Amino acid sequence: MLFEITVPQSIKMLKNLKSILDKATAFAETKKVDMSVLLNARLAPDQFPLIRQIQIVTDTAKLSASRLTGQQAPLHDDKETTLPELMQRIDSVIQYLNQFTVADFKDAEQKKISQPRWEGQYLTGFEYVTEHVLPNMYFHVTTAYSILRHNGVEIGKKDYLGTMPFKK
Repeated sequence: MLFEITVPQSIKMLKNLKSILDKATAFAETKKVDMSVLLNARLAPDQFPLIRQIQIVTDTAKLSASRLTGQQAPLHDDKETTLPELMQRIDSVIQYLNQFTVADFKDAEQKKISQPRWEGQYLTGFEYVTEHVLPNMYFHVTTAYSILRHNGVEIGKKDYLGTMPFKK
């Protein structure tokens, strides 16, 4: 079950983020706004800028899969300053996530997951995904969306949600 709610959903949200960033590029070109202005924009003085929101989303996606499966995640040095660098980072995480199968997540629900900042505490794999990974991913994608929307990029809820698997 953890595969189904992590990997496909992470890939979908990363692709939606790329589409939103494509719209930001078109906006910047049309309005003659330097893209670095958008990449360094934030909603509040104590909040991370757009660049860091994207880095955190990609870290959340790759590190969750890594921690749940024991497979090494790609390394990123968090030194991106341009949109092409950020898009490449997103692409590398999507490529990494695409290698996983349901079998890789066998027994992941009960696995003990910890991080250094949790000071020796842990969550089960299921708790980690439902209490940390998914909320964290959605928070940072939403914040990236909001930063761009606040700066005038014409994006809406459908851009955030992406395509839906409607049935007839």
